[in-house]
Amino acid sequence: MMNESDRRNPRVSLAHGNGGRLMREIIEEVFAFHLGADDLDTSADAARLPLDVSGADWMITTDGFTVEPLEFPGGDVGSLAVHGTVNDLAVSGAVPRFLSLNAFIEEGLDMEVLHRIVASIARTSRECGVRVLAGDTKVVRRGQGGGLYLATTGIGHRPQGLDLGLHRIALGDQIIVSGPVGDHGAAVMLAREQFGLSGSLRSDAASVLPIAQALLRFPELRFMRDPTRGGVATVAHEIARAAGATVRLLEPMLPVRPEVRSVCDILGYDPHYLACEGRVVAVVDRAVAAEALEALRQCGCNEAGIIGSIEAGSSRAVLETSLGGERILPELEDDPLPRIC
Repeated sequence: MMNESDRRNPRVSLAHGNGGRLMREIIEEVFAFHLGADDLDTSADAARLPLDVSGADWMITTDGFTVEPLEFPGGDVGSLAVHGTVNDLAVSGAVPRFLSLNAFIEEGLDMEVLHRIVASIARTSRECGVRVLAGDTKVVRRGQGGGLYLATTGIGHRPQGLDLGLHRIALGDQIIVSGPVGDHGAAVMLAREQFGLSGSLRSDAASVLPIAQALLRFPELRFMRDPTRGGVATVAHEIARAAGATVRLLEPMLPVRPEVRSVCDILGYDPHYLACEGRVVAVVDRAVAAEALEALRQCGCNEAGIIGSIEAGSSRAVLETSLGGERILPELEDDPLPRIC
């Protein structure tokens, strides 16, 4: 029996995942309510994709999101899930169109929190121009989850024959980043309130589609990546391995907010390894690097910069420091910030 307190402050129970009335109600009253019954058909096990674009390659990506806390300055796990999926498609050269959504809800989650997060998913989807067409929910026992985990699949289309990838990178190419790095990782750390620190730093979580589209105007664009887990340093290692070359990053040119650097100095983190959720790392031919940088600044990326280059040498990432020395950026071996995205 539900007591009076439960009626006033409803929470997710195991029964919400059992396939019965409560599961139907949570689907209809939370997910379908916020995401729209026209697109999200909760009565079907599979949805038809309205594929009405010819001459295009259809791209698919999938991802999971376990950030803690669920809500943080600049976003929440819901907006993060949409942005993260949209961004994986965007840096592949695609225009995102459709999403599926799977929610793994822990027993005891406050229903009001769930409403806020699903509303955020709906709002962010509209802003990004994507539609949530299918989904599923599961409820796990209290203590077996982190409140709410989300898993997404994204589908988009890109021009047929677009050649974009690590295989195109060549010696002499330049590396561009669209804005300051480490904002998301530092903002989530502060939101956890584990270190007695506070501040106004916000996550950079956002759609990078306008950034990607600006860069796609250049045939000399080789590769794009959104530097999420592991940050810019991990992308540098990915490039170095694929190119069989040395990636040289220039510390004076790498934009890091003073607040992020201060948090890292206090807690012993390296901002080059912190997650970003609204940035693009791009590799372009040296001949168009300055022009590509200007294109980013014209679309609002005022702090974008050319941060490094590809040079002959062993497969490694090197940071040229502000003092004129250099240090090797080791490949990330563990996860110093679990559940960051």
